[in-house]
Amino acid sequence: MIEQTVLSRELLLGFYRQMVLIRRFEDKAAEMYTLGKIGGFLHLYNGEEAVAVGAISVLRPEDHIFTHYRDHGHALARGMDPRRVMAELFGKTTGVSRGRGGSMHMADPALRFWGGYAIVGGHIPLACGMALAIQYRGADEVVLCIFGDGATNIGEFHEGLNLAALWKLPVIFLCENNFYGMGTHVRRAASTPEIYRRAEVYGIRSEQVDGMDLLAVREVMSRAMDYVRAGHGPYFIEALTYRFRGHSMADPELYRSREEVEEWRRQRDPITRFSGYIIQNGYATAEELAAIEQEVEAEVEEAVRFADESPEPPLESVTEYVYVNPGPARRVAHA
Repeated sequence: MIEQTVLSRELLLGFYRQMVLIRRFEDKAAEMYTLGKIGGFLHLYNGEEAVAVGAISVLRPEDHIFTHYRDHGHALARGMDPRRVMAELFGKTTGVSRGRGGSMHMADPALRFWGGYAIVGGHIPLACGMALAIQYRGADEVVLCIFGDGATNIGEFHEGLNLAALWKLPVIFLCENNFYGMGTHVRRAASTPEIYRRAEVYGIRSEQVDGMDLLAVREVMSRAMDYVRAGHGPYFIEALTYRFRGHSMADPELYRSREEVEEWRRQRDPITRFSGYIIQNGYATAEELAAIEQEVEAEVEEAVRFADESPEPPLESVTEYVYVNPGPARRVAHA
């Protein structure tokens, strides 16, 4: 565990709570999926919590987030209401996207959380577009663009990095490298498996970090944020992490061994590592952490109750939100 500037007990316990919330939320989402409460695809974030909490903790409220379809953890780390996130998974009107987006399309303009994109890497140019708008307005804002290792072999990735470097855009590219793009190991899919090196060819400052270490992620993210906010252009971070569950709930996981998964769980679980750091350094006792876990359990149960009791979208609303509603026609005066 990398230590950095002394952080307060309150802040550290807040990080711990967020990671436990994400883990418990995802476990419960998996349970609700098996019960038929959640339909479609469901991509869980178990094991990667330190990346979301560590990175997003550095953002200011006015900063922006674009992310991929494994987005529940990012949404919760940004402060989205767990009840509304669960309701979105249930397809209810009280969901963050009114039940229209589901698991892969979380969005909340109030939090400047712009999604949740199902097309692999398709959001990278959009993040660059937002960064260009920020630069054009002269605003003191930064865009965090999160994607997986599977997105780094497509054209949008290289187009986005090239333009971001050329125009010195205020964007941080964060690659969550969990080693498997669906079921293919990164070393079988990329001639340069050290993904951060791909950014170097565009002249982008880049580095690799242990994505199972929250404080390490936060440290490199803080460094990147200072660099980008100072007007030096984009920054690239490759966080080495690992998902404890399959690519989605439909994944039989035939491409990796049970022993490999268990080794990561036993030796590198980010929540276990962080709780050990907290206890060993005297920030809290095991009993205090257990109390936090009990609070989170109750919060997640409340999220399920809220989602279950929320109304379904009425049938007559099926065509709403497909396009921007233009409102009443306006008469245009002609000279």
